[in-house]
Amino acid sequence: MIFESLTGFDIALVLVIGFMVGLSKAGIQGLTLLSVPLLALLFGGKHSSGVMLPMLVMADIFAVHHYHRHANWQFLIKLFPSAVVGVLFGTWLGDHINDALFMQIMAVIIFACVGLMLWLEHHKSAVPAYTWFAILAGVLGGFTTMVGNLAGPVMAVYLLSMRLPKNEFIGTAAWFFLVINIFKVPFHVFVWETINWQSFTLNLIALPLIIAGVYIGIWLVKRINEKQYRWLVISMTLVAAAALLPR
Repeated sequence: MIFESLTGFDIALVLVIGFMVGLSKAGIQGLTLLSVPLLALLFGGKHSSGVMLPMLVMADIFAVHHYHRHANWQFLIKLFPSAVVGVLFGTWLGDHINDALFMQIMAVIIFACVGLMLWLEHHKSAVPAYTWFAILAGVLGGFTTMVGNLAGPVMAVYLLSMRLPKNEFIGTAAWFFLVINIFKVPFHVFVWETINWQSFTLNLIALPLIIAGVYIGIWLVKRINEKQYRWLVISMTLVAAAALLPR
């Protein structure tokens, strides 16, 4: 990655993306997905995932600090083992697909997730809490978060299907992503080599905007009722999936 060639506009875009990441981690779902294609314009699909990952970890830390009491560890314990498998598979596959194919795969997965979300809302019933469903969600979550930091829709489908209340949804997702994103860091540093001191310096520049996004997001979420929040998650995910489609 050639960071010396970044323009003032490019750096401003990274700052905006940092703010969006903070909002998303505080519960304004879907904004991280919108930021993925924006960051890919600057660094390409694979390298952009390495630029974004430290920003996600930073936002995860603040989100967990605020929502940690609401996490449902019953679901997290089911998700973590299979998510590790998904991360390892994504690490391997990331060296065998190009950026265009990556974006297409992600768009298909996310649209499928949105379709399942809408089906669940229409039928007003949760998918049975079978072990296989948690394993599938974990593998897909680990895979999509590794190859493109795009596991939000997968986790949204799983957690919404379990009918978790708003704060429990956010707290459980916050803990899941903090643990899995930290687990991903060595693979980005030593295998893909997409995180280095230059990229991390850019992350530090964005840190104030990330923090601002988290706390503004917390303020906004408090003013959204449970039903409105479910539809916010669905609509923002749909918009973000459309942004990943090839032009």
